[in-house]
Amino acid sequence: MPDLFCRPFLRRLCASLLGASFLFCSVDGATAKTSSSIEQMAGSMLMVGFRGLTPPPSIRSAIESGRLGAVILFDRDLRQSGPRNIESPSQLRALTSSLQKAASAQHLPLLIAVDQEGGKVRRLKESRGFQPQPSAEIMGAMPADEVRALGMRAGQEMAALGINVDLAPVVDVRRTPSSPGLGDIGRLFGSEPAVVSRQALAFAEGLSATGIIPALKHFPGLGSADKDSHLDLPDVTARWHEDELEPYTEAFRRGWPGMVLAAHVYHRGLDPENPSSLSKRVIEGLLRGDMGWQGVVISDDLQMGAVAKGRSLKDILRLAIEAGNDILLLGNNLSYDERLHEKAFQMLMELEQSGEISHERFERSWRRIEALKRRLR
Repeated sequence: MPDLFCRPFLRRLCASLLGASFLFCSVDGATAKTSSSIEQMAGSMLMVGFRGLTPPPSIRSAIESGRLGAVILFDRDLRQSGPRNIESPSQLRALTSSLQKAASAQHLPLLIAVDQEGGKVRRLKESRGFQPQPSAEIMGAMPADEVRALGMRAGQEMAALGINVDLAPVVDVRRTPSSPGLGDIGRLFGSEPAVVSRQALAFAEGLSATGIIPALKHFPGLGSADKDSHLDLPDVTARWHEDELEPYTEAFRRGWPGMVLAAHVYHRGLDPENPSSLSKRVIEGLLRGDMGWQGVVISDDLQMGAVAKGRSLKDILRLAIEAGNDILLLGNNLSYDERLHEKAFQMLMELEQSGEISHERFERSWRRIEALKRRLR
């Protein structure tokens, strides 16, 4: 199979990016100028979940010292009954306020993320006092102006609750009838790249207008997957098409203001050895090199079965950093360890001390993350 990096589509894409007109406010990691310790740099790369309607002491301590730069919140705990982090609007506001207070010593805000796509994938549910939000499948058939207004409404609610990152929108292009974990539960805007681009970016514009950082997912495309990556690694080699990159092309052309989330998906034409989320060829080569994205890349949950099977956590973190990920997402919900944030941080320190990951590599990610956080100030 020909090397996809050399295809005419990507050459045209690069030319279009050079002449782009920016409709969003772009993020450039090179603008950051201040200094930080290696501990703070490594901590800024970790986004970890935790249990509790209030912050556990160990989480507060890690945030205060800069050993944890981001958290992800869930409404439901997959391993025990009852709410996990989100019970009501007033409780959530108190939780996020407490988290940000802990971060104040670092002089940059904490990234507080949720998956608020709409439909079945939303952490802020009506049953707990939050506003309704339709699925991407429903929004895909609506006028773009209405979708933008829904994004703004969702962003206003999240901002008022102290959330500043929405791991949305999904820009996967539907390619399979079943599309497990995506299309089968209404997470896809459509099966045409132009429709997905228009509708998903309209939603993102609404989020961004309220100060919420959005994330395009799942790069380079999960719409052709026939397995749920929460459980197994999908192989899309025979079904993936380069037009699944078009929503990213359009977003970058318009000065994408958020993050890009890397998928756990295997395509031997892109990388014959590693899944996309752990692939330097995909992230540094295709996404950053060919497509020109220089902002923050966040991994999908590194505890998902697609990458966790057969690998130690330390190896996963090393591969994810070598591939080019800036934020390492550990949901801590598929399996739970109350000390996960501490263990992951220690592993990053060991990787730096052993020389497996250089100081300069940590600094590159920190510069991008810092530039993103400064927008929130």
